[in-house]
Amino acid sequence: MHKSAMSLSVSQKLWPTLPLHHRIRRMWWAYAAITLLAVLVSLWASGEVGRYQAETALEEQARTDASLNAALLRTVLEKYRALPFVLSQDTALAAALAGNDAGTFEQLSRKLEMLAAGTKAAVIYVIDKNGMAVSASNWREPTSFVGNDYRFREYFQGAVAKGQAEHFALGTVSKKPGLYISERISGPDGLLGVVVVKVEFDDVEADWNATDAPSYVIDDRGIVLITSIPSWRFMTIGRIPGDRLAAIRESLQFGDAPLQPLPLDSVRSLGDGLDVVEIVVPGGAGKTRFLDVGIPVPATAWHLQHLVALGAAVDAGILEARMLALLTLLPLIAAGALLLRRRQAATLRIFSEQQEREELERRVAERTLDLSQARDRLQAEIVGHRSTEQKLQAVQQDLVQANRLAILGQVAAGVAHEINQPVATIRAYADNARTFLDRGQTAPAGENLENIAALTERIGSITEELKSFARKGRGSAEPTGLKDVIEGAVMLLRSRFAGRMDTLDIELPPADLQVMGSRIRLEQVLINLLQNALEAVAPKADEARVEIRTSNDQEMVTLTVADNGPGISPEIRKGLFTPFNTSKESGLGLGLVISKDIVGDYGGRMEVESDSSGTRFIVHLRKA
Repeated sequence: MHKSAMSLSVSQKLWPTLPLHHRIRRMWWAYAAITLLAVLVSLWASGEVGRYQAETALEEQARTDASLNAALLRTVLEKYRALPFVLSQDTALAAALAGNDAGTFEQLSRKLEMLAAGTKAAVIYVIDKNGMAVSASNWREPTSFVGNDYRFREYFQGAVAKGQAEHFALGTVSKKPGLYISERISGPDGLLGVVVVKVEFDDVEADWNATDAPSYVIDDRGIVLITSIPSWRFMTIGRIPGDRLAAIRESLQFGDAPLQPLPLDSVRSLGDGLDVVEIVVPGGAGKTRFLDVGIPVPATAWHLQHLVALGAAVDAGILEARMLALLTLLPLIAAGALLLRRRQAATLRIFSEQQEREELERRVAERTLDLSQARDRLQAEIVGHRSTEQKLQAVQQDLVQANRLAILGQVAAGVAHEINQPVATIRAYADNARTFLDRGQTAPAGENLENIAALTERIGSITEELKSFARKGRGSAEPTGLKDVIEGAVMLLRSRFAGRMDTLDIELPPADLQVMGSRIRLEQVLINLLQNALEAVAPKADEARVEIRTSNDQEMVTLTVADNGPGISPEIRKGLFTPFNTSKESGLGLGLVISKDIVGDYGGRMEVESDSSGTRFIVHLRKA
């Protein structure tokens, strides 16, 4: 009897456990299948989202780059369009055409040669009314245009008929492509001739070629005129009809170019001038997929096409989105597996503890409660992690935007700071000129106006240099006379600090002492130092003194600006070369920052010494 009871007890314990293990195994297989499906769906969905985001970002960047390229091209065109009109109004040029004298034409060629060198035009030449070139800026070169017949050229015919014309073509003599801008020259008896300016776009194409994104310009017939890939020049978008193609070749507009279609296959159109294309890029392996953005070039019949490679950027966007999806899914999968495992363990314990049902029910209830709380805490932690991640992304975006605004503010404030002194000096000279004119003193008034003109050129140089700095970095250094730098800076400060210039104690260096740098930028450094020194000693009146001393050795030249002002406080001195750190109510805190950067650009350094007896700025510059 005892043995039968034991056997029954063992049977009751073993038989129910056998199907349970099968159920557990099926549950794990089901969980694995659901997990795999969730991973696959997540990878697909996140990949599509990443692709969309990457293409959207590339589209925005491509449109921005295309607009910049179009603006650069328009700037080049507008620079030269006024030149033919101005020359057509030149009475000396009209007189030369009317006189038809070879000596006069040679003098005119010399004049055009100087003008082409100054404006950086490819060629400037004059055609008489019979279509023969009589003068040209390249008259000394083997490829001189003088003596050539241009009656067949559309820009000559258009200027004669309409007064002015523009025509892009391959040069019949130079064999170089360019835009011909022509203007009619008329006299009392009618047509005298045509003046033509040829514009070549080598610099524009070189700038475009510096990037990995190909750009090209097509005319209204779909022919490539300007391109960053030389092998694409004079190729076409699609095929040109036979009769029209024959007419183009007969006109010799593009020489013997075959005018073949570009190696471009359209994949899909996204609308609004946006397409996805596949192109065989020279030097590349196979076809590359690009985002093709097309925008019109203002004031022309041209269109600019800008291509941005999709492969690497889109793949990176998809990979990033999928990695983020996996990083999000892995904790959830692990948590689900943990919960499933714990649930199964609890179930096994229930079956293995049948003899202690009441105790088992109590423990199961407690354990279930613990599991529920753990699950809630885990879910709360997951929600908290997601919230923290979203906040982190928002903070990162805010920091990026703040950094952009700070850079923009520094550049804008720097431009205002650099032209402040020349503008103040211009105002002083203008007031003086008005006073001299009221007195009838035209000579000094004229001198002041000349100074104003020189200062306006200086402002233009400063802004042009700042723009060059924004595009391509620092300008190159050249030998500059230190004496000229000191005298120029003192001249700019004289109007603002009238009555206080006698506090300056200047020992001018020898005229032949030169340093490496730019005169305008070095004057900016000295103006900032002298202005700070004069403002520092202003309260001392009669005791004020500002000294300028120079010394040199074999490699370096040392320029010292010292004042006997109250000195710089330690708090200000710690961040003296930090942007926007200033003790002046109206100051921007950029002068010394810009000055130190300028000196550093030319291989020098700036030091400062300050105490209660005054301040000394020591500038070390490389000797030329």
